[in-house]
Amino acid sequence: MNYHIAPLFCRPWTLNGMSPRLIESHYEHNYGAALNRLNSVTSELEALDVKTTPAQVISRLSREQTTLLNSTLLHELYFASLGGDGRTLSDTIAGALARDFGSVDRWRHEFIALAEALTGDSGWILLTWLPRDGRLINHSASDHAESIAGGIPILALDMYEHAYHIEYGANTTAYIAAFMRNIHWGAVEARYTDAIKVSPPRSLDQPEFKDVPSITPEEVQEMLSSGKRVQIIDTRPRHYSTRAQDIVEGAVWRDPERIEEWMASLSKDEPVVTFCVYGFHIGCQSAAALRKAGFDARYMAGGHYAWKAIKGPVKLFA
Repeated sequence: MNYHIAPLFCRPWTLNGMSPRLIESHYEHNYGAALNRLNSVTSELEALDVKTTPAQVISRLSREQTTLLNSTLLHELYFASLGGDGRTLSDTIAGALARDFGSVDRWRHEFIALAEALTGDSGWILLTWLPRDGRLINHSASDHAESIAGGIPILALDMYEHAYHIEYGANTTAYIAAFMRNIHWGAVEARYTDAIKVSPPRSLDQPEFKDVPSITPEEVQEMLSSGKRVQIIDTRPRHYSTRAQDIVEGAVWRDPERIEEWMASLSKDEPVVTFCVYGFHIGCQSAAALRKAGFDARYMAGGHYAWKAIKGPVKLFA
């Protein structure tokens, strides 16, 4: 595998407060060096006999390769983030920032604060799209190897000293302000448009229960906190419940094998939430049976252990 140099995205002579000398040095000596070293390390890795090479050697080279690859990718994103009027945002990207941060102004202050916090240190400030949650997030990365798994960065600010020192010295505030003035929001929007097309991680698929609605543990917790009346039924199998030590606060255990007997004790005027150990078959089957009988029933995704994982309140199972 041979990685190829990416041409400069921005036109250095057009930047406001960032000289061609600064960009040229950064591109040639830092990005270029990372790319050349990446190709060297990659060639070294590919030439190894992985059956006879010590694991520590393979691990060291692989970690270095990852760091160098991230360095090249983030540098390419950094240069591609420059070249526009940072004050002018399209409706699309402005709306996305307002949706996920409250306002464009709040996003800007948070992004700048993260950058200023790296003064005297080094790293990256990134605006990243998270397909898992369908939202944008600001975050800092103190090393080239840091990232958010599954995230797609769409804007990058290089806070390593090499990005500003020859022009700004230790005045990172001025450098950050210059970067913000030169953000190419059109390019950022294009990357955002591409990023939102990426599907989130696949969720658990239980085709046999596709018509049975679920509810998350967080939603159940919110219902309880708000005082909304809800009937929570623990339908963990008897062989499991006899060994259990705790139960969801506010829930009652009922034997799922005798559902026809105890469903009559439930009210059809209040929603019902059923759950089992992990949120698979038993809780789903119980909810399906209750819905067939006319109850507004849903199963809690993730079951008892998902509830405990979010620190939902439990009590001793007497």
